Amino acid sequence: MESDRSSPGGAAGQPIRVVVVDDQRLVRAGLAVILDSEPDITVVGDGGDGLEAIALAGSLRPDVMLLDIRMPEMDGLGAARRILADDGPRVLMLSTFDTDDYVYEALRIGASGFLLKDAPADQLITAVRCIAAGDALIDPTITKRLIAQFTRIRAPADGIPAELESLTARELDVMRLVARGLSNAEIAADLVVEESTVKTHVARVLMKLGLRDRVQVVVLAYETGFVLPSR
Repeated sequence: MESDRSSPGGAAGQPIRVVVVDDQRLVRAGLAVILDSEPDITVVGDGGDGLEAIALAGSLRPDVMLLDIRMPEMDGLGAARRILADDGPRVLMLSTFDTDDYVYEALRIGASGFLLKDAPADQLITAVRCIAAGDALIDPTITKRLIAQFTRIRAPADGIPAELESLTARELDVMRLVARGLSNAEIAADLVVEESTVKTHVARVLMKLGLRDRVQVVVLAYETGFVLPSR
């Protein structure tokens, strides 16, 4: 997905600062080796449970945190919820299984992506770069599955969910198209406007609704019933 906010870190000329948290020492060591091999990425810390993750987020202030979902003391979802509530770094969740409820909850609380631990090294590297740049990592296949299984479909009496009443008519149009997976260029063509205008609208949607990225726009659009599956 595209970025509509400036990067929280990894500025030009500076490596992307990453913290890896996984309760399996060999797993986090392996992830660190893969990431540290890239000239634009540096692993600045690692930990073994959710409580350590929260402490590391505050003390090291990395650009991206890799969090395993299943960990002792506090699981990855709990840690991510605390970290993101404090406007912490962007979060990439890791798991051995792509269990739907884990993926959905990770995206709902504001994680910027979800990746399986056995993903190829190049996919992990791309994911970290993508998230550091302000993008969101979301698989269309997973998205469709989540929408079908987990969304709460409501039909607002006035046609516009109360959660979205702060948006203008044009911002609602843009949100609807974002939720359907269109890129900024595709939205611009659909609405017959400049792509820069679309970026401005998306940024305003994020700001007004207090959302971190396009993934959360998609989740909220379906959760509120503003956009319905297969429509």
